[in-house]
Amino acid sequence: MTRSEFDDIRAFLADEATHAEDLLRVARTLIDDLEHARTREAVLRTHYLRLLTAARATVAAEMADLPDPLAFLRQELAERGQLPEDGEAVQRILSDARTAAALLACLEATPKPRPREMRLRRCVGTARRLPR
Repeated sequence: MTRSEFDDIRAFLADEATHAEDLLRVARTLIDDLEHARTREAVLRTHYLRLLTAARATVAAEMADLPDPLAFLRQELAERGQLPEDGEAVQRILSDARTAAALLACLEATPKPRPREMRLRRCVGTARRLPR
């Protein structure tokens, strides 16, 4: 759910003209969305675990000098239809991997320290309200 959808729901709930049956409908929709998100998360966790297990088995097989150490990873990718099919796909995948590695390196780089000057913060009142 996007930030604007959450904002719309908050505004709908805050509106005094909203009827109880409308609130119940929104609650049911949100429960359905939450259940769908949890199911999707469980499926993604399962896929991740299978891929991680195949990657670890591949490295272990290579360390044990087995004849085909990539068999575990190849099988997992084949089950998901993720094996490259031709030379062009291979080059695209390698390029994507290099780009992703460069982007992750930039994200993980330590950020430049911000200047340590004092900023005055102004708090007004004891309660804050979101702008409408």
